Amino acid sequence: MAGVGSPLPRRPWRELPPGLAPLLRARLPELTTEMVQAIRREVRGYRQPIGSAVAQDLAEAVRLAATQFTELVEEPDGPQQHYVPRFRRLGRLEYLNGRGTEGLQAAYRIGARVACRRYADVAREAAFSGEIAVPLSEAVLTHIHALAEESVTGFEEARAGAADEVLRARRLLAARLLERRRDPLAEPLPDLARRAAWPLPERVRCAVLPASADVGAVDEEVLRVSRGGELHLVVPDDGLLGPLEGAHAAVGPSVAPAEAWVSLHCARLGRRLGRLRTEEHLAELHLLHGAPIGALLRDRVLDPLRALPPGKAERLTDTLEALLSSGGRTAPEVAAALGIHPQTARNRLRQLASLYGEKLADPAFRFDAQLALRTRSVRRSVLP
Repeated sequence: MAGVGSPLPRRPWRELPPGLAPLLRARLPELTTEMVQAIRREVRGYRQPIGSAVAQDLAEAVRLAATQFTELVEEPDGPQQHYVPRFRRLGRLEYLNGRGTEGLQAAYRIGARVACRRYADVAREAAFSGEIAVPLSEAVLTHIHALAEESVTGFEEARAGAADEVLRARRLLAARLLERRRDPLAEPLPDLARRAAWPLPERVRCAVLPASADVGAVDEEVLRVSRGGELHLVVPDDGLLGPLEGAHAAVGPSVAPAEAWVSLHCARLGRRLGRLRTEEHLAELHLLHGAPIGALLRDRVLDPLRALPPGKAERLTDTLEALLSSGGRTAPEVAAALGIHPQTARNRLRQLASLYGEKLADPAFRFDAQLALRTRSVRRSVLP
């Protein structure tokens, strides 16, 4: 291991008393927990849920580093090469997840800082001479530097060994653009776009097709990624609709690259609802996405009609919607909208006035009612 398994001009753990090792080993659970907490607190990219893969990798790496250091104190010349693959793997993971080495290097520095302080506490509590502090700190820093070098080596090996860097970068760029929440440690989008040979445009659209769809006619410059049985495309605003005509693709609205996930969200909703050109149906998609809340609002708005016979309640509901949609709110306008006689409209409007009273003139109620009834109409038109 560079710096540990290989000869070094100086190996400071040889100057540490072997009797310190069992004392450190007994305290490893609390010491490693403190290191992990400090790293998670100070490095945003590692503030993932405790059960996540990132958090688990971090905890395992800290445990391995602390365990190896204890072994070096106990047996400075013992075999250590079996640790090399573990720390190189950390570097590979950073590369494969589209991150640089900055976050990992920061984590190593923070871990070393905590280790220097807490290992010295253990030595002091065990009544070791205060002179141990200098070689102990040097040993920690030498060890951490060696681990960081191995991780950087793993990162560079992964980058050099990528089969098709541009293709991989494009897949990663597509996935990154479609993320709603960005990893703060991730490679900046402009840098990733340069590696992908895909200059970031001012506007993009997203499209959703079945994973089995034939997209041979789509330009090679289109970014694509397969997810959950769907093929997701990200392309510059111009030139998308033509090649996808007839491919049963749902196309999202034009957005800035940072909002590509919104375009994808619209396209996925549109595909489920049969609205393939979503830019023309944004209000419907908005209403239907909140349909459960819309149903609650509808029930509240239509509560005065609940006691009526179903047929009569349905007719008055249609009349209420026509009334709210009319400009002058007159009986002739309502009659024309419903295709009924003006006198019939007047009778229904009197019934609504009796049931709703002053609410019909309340702007807040009118807004709620229009929203609820519009949701009801849209659901009827697109859902079984």
